[in-house]
Amino acid sequence: MARIELTNVQKFFGAVQVLRDVNLVIEDGEFVVMLGQSGCGKTTTLRAIAGLETITSGTITIDGKEVQNLKAADRDIAFVFQSFSLYPHMTVEENIAFPLRAVRSRQAEREAEVKEVARFLGIEQLLPRRPSALSGGDMQRVAIGRALVRRPKALLMDEPIGALDAKLREQMRAEIKRLHIARESTSVYVTHDQVEAMSLADRIVVMHDGLLQQVGAPEEVYLRPANLFVAQFVGSPVMNVADVTVESEGTDALLRIGGANGFRVPSETVSHLNGSPAKLGIRPEAVMLSHDAKDGYIETETTNVEPLGSHDIVDVRVGDETLRARCESGFTGGEGQKLWVALDPHRAHFFDAASGNSLRRSA
Repeated sequence: MARIELTNVQKFFGAVQVLRDVNLVIEDGEFVVMLGQSGCGKTTTLRAIAGLETITSGTITIDGKEVQNLKAADRDIAFVFQSFSLYPHMTVEENIAFPLRAVRSRQAEREAEVKEVARFLGIEQLLPRRPSALSGGDMQRVAIGRALVRRPKALLMDEPIGALDAKLREQMRAEIKRLHIARESTSVYVTHDQVEAMSLADRIVVMHDGLLQQVGAPEEVYLRPANLFVAQFVGSPVMNVADVTVESEGTDALLRIGGANGFRVPSETVSHLNGSPAKLGIRPEAVMLSHDAKDGYIETETTNVEPLGSHDIVDVRVGDETLRARCESGFTGGEGQKLWVALDPHRAHFFDAASGNSLRRSA
């Protein structure tokens, strides 16, 4: 097991800076998922930990020992790539055993370790086969087995299930989580898929343009996004974001979006804004629809309906803005239907219009 710490890590490719003052601590036995768009620096960070990329400045420590100047082979780290990278001329058993042969371990030890890993991953019956006879999921299990057989300090995974179909990805997510819990391994996992991040992580590290945007538990990142980027990157469908003006009316306040009449909310839910130009962020599940007029609701009409089986996503007009709402399947008949809409003020987020940073209530 290993505690991994990155301190002021910077990385340049020529004149292009891809990592900017990355400071991150991954605790012993923790499962950390690095989440972000392509090109944000997450894979570069992972490769820097593994020793596959040299950093320009900063320090990387594993179990308190600085490793940024050590070769990858000297860091006792295992790496699982998106491509399976199995040797086609070798059997599954020989593929898994390869790292042990490379360090010249004894044959009896190799055989025992391979059988133990294969049993753990449920691929004992595959040991005599070659990779060409395996499914995608089985090949990925073999790749993970090859990484684990040396019992490394940490397991690093770079989009390891990205090439699999949806059903297999779901199955492999559960397998990877089970594996982590059973082995109590320190695991760092890179993905651009927020479902993988939310389902696997103890903590999520959201990256954008080489910077750490937010580090926190999945529920914290989802419920309390640090800025507009995190708010709109995490969650599906994405959070509704609109310019908003706030008018005080005694114990209530009026939220005006897109020139509409406005939503009446308790003043306490917006008192922290202090008149600053702000953007409202609200997730589709906090946009409430009704077939009938109700207190606090304003009239609207549907502009689009996406039936998704378990629920529908319904677009409605509010002034010159469009808000997306999540509701039960069949709630509305289609486009052009008159409805009434309200917002849950206790699930509303506000962001500084200039910086995009969250404007959070103190309580």
